[in-house]
Amino acid sequence: MSFVLAIDQGTTSSRAIVFRGDISIAAKAQQEFPQHFPASGWVEHEPEDIWTSTVKVCCEAIDKAGIAAKDIAAIGITNQRETTVVWDRATGQAVHRAIVWQDRRTADVCAKLKHDGREPTISQKTGLIIDPYFSGTKVAWILDHVPGARARAARGELMFGTIDCYLLWRLTGGKVHATDATNASRTLLFNIHTGQWDDELLEIIGVPRSMLPEVKDSSARFGECTPDLFGGAIAIAGIAGDQQAATIGQACFRPGMMKSTYGTGCFALLNTGTTPVVSSNKLLTTIAYQLDGKRTYALEGSIFVAGSAVQWLRDGLGIIKHAAETGPLADQSDSMQSVYLVPAFVGMGAPYWNPRVRGALFGLTRNTGPAELAHAALESVCYQTFDLWAAMRADWPSSETASVVLRVDGGMTASDWTMQRLADLLDAPVDRPVIQETTALGAAYLAGLAAGVYPEPTKFADNWRLEHRFKPNMSQATRERKLAGWARAVKGVLASDEGE
Repeated sequence: MSFVLAIDQGTTSSRAIVFRGDISIAAKAQQEFPQHFPASGWVEHEPEDIWTSTVKVCCEAIDKAGIAAKDIAAIGITNQRETTVVWDRATGQAVHRAIVWQDRRTADVCAKLKHDGREPTISQKTGLIIDPYFSGTKVAWILDHVPGARARAARGELMFGTIDCYLLWRLTGGKVHATDATNASRTLLFNIHTGQWDDELLEIIGVPRSMLPEVKDSSARFGECTPDLFGGAIAIAGIAGDQQAATIGQACFRPGMMKSTYGTGCFALLNTGTTPVVSSNKLLTTIAYQLDGKRTYALEGSIFVAGSAVQWLRDGLGIIKHAAETGPLADQSDSMQSVYLVPAFVGMGAPYWNPRVRGALFGLTRNTGPAELAHAALESVCYQTFDLWAAMRADWPSSETASVVLRVDGGMTASDWTMQRLADLLDAPVDRPVIQETTALGAAYLAGLAAGVYPEPTKFADNWRLEHRFKPNMSQATRERKLAGWARAVKGVLASDEGE
């Protein structure tokens, strides 16, 4: 039993990866599923699509690996965070489609909570801001808009769960209703200091306690899948939300270690150890993982536009055909030009949190062409990461003396040009690992730790393998000049909102 099966249930696809005992990959499978957009700003998934695609990719990965259920020590689950399902305790039927983390339908509810002065209490207990992004207001919306749902919930007939919780319930044949601390910490209902569901928060947001799952460690014996699914019962022993799982997969176990995942957007987490750090810079305070009943905290910042800036070059402007062309193209840019792209296509995320502003280009000349635009687009991701980096260091002064490590993963990290520029602007080394499947690896590790396949965190960290370290080699004068130019560009974009 030296294999671990990781379920990586994402926003657009379900994936399964079989890891060996040495953390190498034996097999993987992936399947996309439909997205539903019933109204502007609304995003939904059919829970049954999530379930059937998950079972299918698990079976396919197990088959590809040439193993059987008896060879798998444990299953780990990682999931799109904040996405919300409410289902009938007796029948297992969802009472509404899953409301996805991107969904904005509860914006008015969130605005009212802020207007009523609820944000200080909610932020102090949860480490979060009031935003439709999180699960709590989504649950309340379902209860208030599905006929009879609130009365049924009051009678104890309905259950709530994030996607990990829903999959666990289905995998165990309805025997286990539980989640882990990382997912619970993204609901607006969970007190990250006490490690418990909070009655005051439940009352403010309007969610009955009877709907809530048990909260366990991220590495724990959650239950067993029913034998009919994969040809035998397998222990489910690890759960973490996707960004936390990536932090674990990157072995960021020491305070001061930071990981940044570059996909469509970018999520950066800084391990702050056993102390939850309150942000003065609009970052989120969240639980990075919980092991043996002990919570480790992180500061989290999100950038809305990272890889999607490259997609804009390809699909919007048509100056490249493939993402891989951007680095070589940027390398050809005119060094005398200072072109800045502020990619606020959907507003700006942390540390600005301004949904109204829109993107802009600064420093254009008659000689600005595709190479300079590619340069500006890739550099914009590095500048935005610098802003998160600076905010985290301001929020957590310990990071000034800690050994600062940035570990990166996600599609954009394939660009050597971008990673080198990131190291230059941060004035810190940037480490790209051999295993890029860090999210699934994190889930596998949590399960394998509980099952005895993988060692304690410090020993697991020894297995982390560096593929390439990018060391800063930009002069201080150049770095300061470029960062000052970026700061002016951001100021200009923010000022455009004030002028309206």
